[in-house]
Amino acid sequence: MRLLLTGCTGQVGFELQRSLAALAEVIAIGRDDCDLSDESALRSLIREITPDGIINPAAYTAVDKAESDPGSARKINCDAPRIMGEEASACGAFVFHYSTDYVFEGVGNQFYKETDATNPQNVYGQTKLAGERALLSACQRSLIMRTSWVVGAHGANFAKTMLKLASERDALSVVADQFGAPTSAALLADITAQLIGRIKHQGDETFPYGLYHVVAAGVTNWHEYARFVIAEAIKAGKAMKVSADMVKPITTSDYPVPAKRPANSRLDTTLFQDTFDLRLPDWKQGVSHVLQQIL
Repeated sequence: MRLLLTGCTGQVGFELQRSLAALAEVIAIGRDDCDLSDESALRSLIREITPDGIINPAAYTAVDKAESDPGSARKINCDAPRIMGEEASACGAFVFHYSTDYVFEGVGNQFYKETDATNPQNVYGQTKLAGERALLSACQRSLIMRTSWVVGAHGANFAKTMLKLASERDALSVVADQFGAPTSAALLADITAQLIGRIKHQGDETFPYGLYHVVAAGVTNWHEYARFVIAEAIKAGKAMKVSADMVKPITTSDYPVPAKRPANSRLDTTLFQDTFDLRLPDWKQGVSHVLQQIL
């Protein structure tokens, strides 16, 4: 089995190189290898490789920058998945793709299901939703995982930012009215490998492609998440200027940013867990594993 992996230097892409290595021949590409916003280059690459599957964690994730550069966000988040889907259909390949909680309005306190109405509140969410629809329309053999608050040992993320700020600053304030589940890149990569393993060994005539919510179990907010990360770091012997108890909770309105963030990023994973008979671990387990690697 030959797999084309995009975004190989990102959080999820880096972990996918590890998880897929024993399963298939993985051709991993990053920005320097192929500009995903260049349609002809992307089509040529896929036709040259003729993969059995395309794994696409690549995305335009600069949420605030997307507000002033929607064209670039659309090319990567919408057009590229569509092109991958079209080329996959042409060569008989499947596509695994990753999306986001930002496709929802993000209000209330319910856990969003795959069938719930979408209503993205920023350009990033709008382009990711358009990418989902374009891919599913272009390729029947597509599996999309909507996830949230990704954290990994490789790449930039909230946990690393909190560790840096808590070691440098005398005070730290973090938003406490946005709720979700930190989900480790390693978990997403391991799940991807498990599912592709099923396709490899059992075929995919009855494989349940489609759209699924995949996040770690449990719920927290950014403030409590920051407190957990800092407390774990101190336990591990890392010097911090700010302790967990010193982190001040603030509201979203106290921290204005160009792109509106969802207050509710809770995703219902029942469909995924029941369909694939897989159980998702608590978010603290994945975050703790990341911290063990980076501390």
